[in-house]
Amino acid sequence: MTDVPAVRSFWEGLGLPGLFDVHVHFLPPNIQRAVYAVFDAAGPKIGRDWPIRYRQSHAERVELLREFGVRRFPTLPYAHKPGVASYLNGWARDFSRDVPESLWSATFYPEPEAASYVGDLVADGVDVFKVHLQVGEFHLDDPLLDEVWGTLEDSGTPIVVHAGSGPVANDFTGPASTARLLGRFPRLTLVMAHMGAPECAEFLALAETHERVHLDTTMVFTDFFPPYPAELVPRLLDLQDRVLLGSDFPTIPYPYAHQLEGLARLDLGDDWLRAVCWENGTRLFA
Repeated sequence: MTDVPAVRSFWEGLGLPGLFDVHVHFLPPNIQRAVYAVFDAAGPKIGRDWPIRYRQSHAERVELLREFGVRRFPTLPYAHKPGVASYLNGWARDFSRDVPESLWSATFYPEPEAASYVGDLVADGVDVFKVHLQVGEFHLDDPLLDEVWGTLEDSGTPIVVHAGSGPVANDFTGPASTARLLGRFPRLTLVMAHMGAPECAEFLALAETHERVHLDTTMVFTDFFPPYPAELVPRLLDLQDRVLLGSDFPTIPYPYAHQLEGLARLDLGDDWLRAVCWENGTRLFA
C-alpha cells in the first residue's frame, strides 16, 4: 500500500521501534462479512457513508500491519447478543497463537455464564477484553456483570470499551453507565475507545479522576470525525501516560497514516507522541 512509507517515516522519525496499536479488529470470517455489510449499508447504526479501505484477507492484513511497523495489536472481538462470546473467544485465542504480534483478546456479554468464562480466561492469562455498548445494547453496570467486574478489577486486565455515542447514539451509549460502574469498581483498567466521542469532555474527566482509566485515539483526530474540542487538547498533555494509539484498522475509510498525521497536528510534542504510540501500550500490556 502506498501509505506504508508514510507510516514508517512517522515512527522512525520519533526514534521508536514501531507502533503499539490498541484498537485493531480481526474477526471470524462470517462475523467480519456481517460487520462489513453493516458499514456498507450505512444504515441506522452507522448513519453515514463509511467506505472501508482495508478489505484484504486476514493473512494479507497481518502482513500489512507488519509492513507498517505495528509491532503489537489486539483482535478485539465483541459480542452482540447472548451465546456468541465463547465462539468469538475461541477463535480469537487461536488467532493469537498463530500471530505472535497479536494480543490475546476476548469479549463478554451480560449473561449468566459470563462470570465463569471470564474467570477462566483471566486465569489463563488473556491480555485484553472488548465490549461495545452500541452494538451489544447493554449498560456496563448490568447486574449480570457484577462478578465479572470484580474479577477484572482484581486482575487489572484492560478492557477496551466503546461507550461513547458515536457514530450513532442509542439508549445504552454515553458516559452514564461508565461513571456508575467506576463508582462501584474504581480500580478497573478501562480503555475508552474513540476517547468517548462525542462525549469527549465527560470521558476525559473520568480519566482525570480515575488513575486506571485510559483513552484511545481511534479515529478522533482525523478529518472523518468532528473536531476534538480545542479547549480539551491541553489537558491531554497532563494525561500523557494514559492516552493510547488506536486506529480501528481495517474498518477505516482513509489511509492508516492519516490517524498519525492527526496526532502530530495536535502539537503536543514528540515525548507525548512517543508515549501515545509506543510507551503507554507497552507498559499497560507488559
